[in-house]
Amino acid sequence: MTSIRMAAVAAAFDRDLEEDFARAERLIGTARRDGVRLLALPEACLGGYLAHLDGGADGPPALHADGPEIARLAKLAGGMVVCAGYCEADGDLRYNSVVCVNGDGILGRHRKVHQPLQESASYASGDVFEAFDTPVGRLGMMICYDKAFPESARSLALDGAEIVVCVSAWPGSRTAPSADLAEDRWTRRFDLFDRARALENQVVWLSANQAGTFGSLRFVASAKVVDPGGEVLATTGTAPGIAVAELDVAQALTTARRSMAHLRDRRPDAYPTPAGAIS
Repeated sequence: MTSIRMAAVAAAFDRDLEEDFARAERLIGTARRDGVRLLALPEACLGGYLAHLDGGADGPPALHADGPEIARLAKLAGGMVVCAGYCEADGDLRYNSVVCVNGDGILGRHRKVHQPLQESASYASGDVFEAFDTPVGRLGMMICYDKAFPESARSLALDGAEIVVCVSAWPGSRTAPSADLAEDRWTRRFDLFDRARALENQVVWLSANQAGTFGSLRFVASAKVVDPGGEVLATTGTAPGIAVAELDVAQALTTARRSMAHLRDRRPDAYPTPAGAIS
């Protein structure tokens, strides 16, 4: 059995792309010195998230998946597997995307499928959840609001994902904010989704998030590593930092699925889409 040291980041990123790369390089360097082999950086860490959720002009820089910025990230990653969010340019369209890289290049990509509030004013929507193989195991990725939908993580688990990386720019509540982020209802939701998705699919879960403030948003941080039983192995809490944990992924999955295997024991025939279901 082989243990894998993995980490999820809570950190602030903004429009200054050069400074974002400097932050990413520092975080990757810190993780590398700690023996981390899989690192999750937040949603929109290359260029920052939306300053406002109304489609304003101050959007993040649009980068091409095959462009120099993603190649630069891959070079920084080297022997480590790194997942990072960015605004992806594809013709006239822009996507809220996450890429997984190492020194060999791109290992996997995901375009955010579910769009909260008015995010659709700034981004087109992705339409698929797919797992992919990496040197640290079979991974699946999603972005922020994607994790509010059980189907997202279940699709990845059924596609063989052993580890799911969810990168976020998840803010605190804007309608009933708490002075203490740890008590904020959106922080509780963020944590609940992370633990529930890991447990119901019996997968290892890495959750990275933006920290600090940007525009009108105050982010909840709360990066964490969750085991297949839904237990939090490491967390930054509501402060910036790196949550690091080490576990034998194959053994953890085998142990979690030994008696009650949620994927094996599903009964898809019992869950047909009802006539007149909400569409």
